[in-house]
Amino acid sequence: MIVDDQFAREDMAIFYDSFNRHGEDGAFYLSLPKAPSRILDVGCGTGLLTIPLAERGHRVTGVDPAEGMLSVARGKPQASKVQWVKAFADDFDLTDRFDLAIMTAHVFQVFPDNAAALAALGNIRKHLVAGGRLVFESRNPASLEWKTWTRELTTERQDIAGIGPVEVFYQWRETKGDHVTFDAVYTLLDTGEQRISPSTLRFADRETIIDLLMEAGFRLQSVFGWWDGAPFDRHTSREMIFSAEA
Repeated sequence: MIVDDQFAREDMAIFYDSFNRHGEDGAFYLSLPKAPSRILDVGCGTGLLTIPLAERGHRVTGVDPAEGMLSVARGKPQASKVQWVKAFADDFDLTDRFDLAIMTAHVFQVFPDNAAALAALGNIRKHLVAGGRLVFESRNPASLEWKTWTRELTTERQDIAGIGPVEVFYQWRETKGDHVTFDAVYTLLDTGEQRISPSTLRFADRETIIDLLMEAGFRLQSVFGWWDGAPFDRHTSREMIFSAEA
């Protein structure tokens, strides 16, 4: 798999970290472990949830293939509480076994096909204790969310320390089957310089993802449609939030 520029390059990872914050989804994931746990954060990025989980007393390992994202994560306060591992989801090999594995920020959607998703799910399951849980989300394809990824609807601006004012917007380019390609466009407002990172995400449906979980050896526990625990509705839910047991 190819790592997108906005994740691989440290300069763009800084932009990503500055513009992305967890809201209801963050509270949901932070609430999952009810006792001190061994937690695996797959696709941990810049540690936006990895570090808060470690600060709560959990033993946390963050895995990500993007050196830029990990570099930003390692530079944060309390980053030493986390074990950081540079690897893809299908090829990390750790001696530790975990009570809980998470994939946040729609990481599941970067897997381009069933084979890649199954390889990742199988490797994660191998790293869970018997009865351990995997929790992750994927956007409901029926919501057609990518149609809102336009400059007019997504533009944001931040003043980033050491860089200055930066603007970002997301621009949907094309849809082929269940794959959506779009650009993240960052503009340094003081100079007008643009840094553009193309991405392609897969919008697999609920049934496909459940089949993959079962093939990887998981037992499905639940599929929520939102972070408050609302049941999934294929017509109205924006998210598909999966919980499965090893």
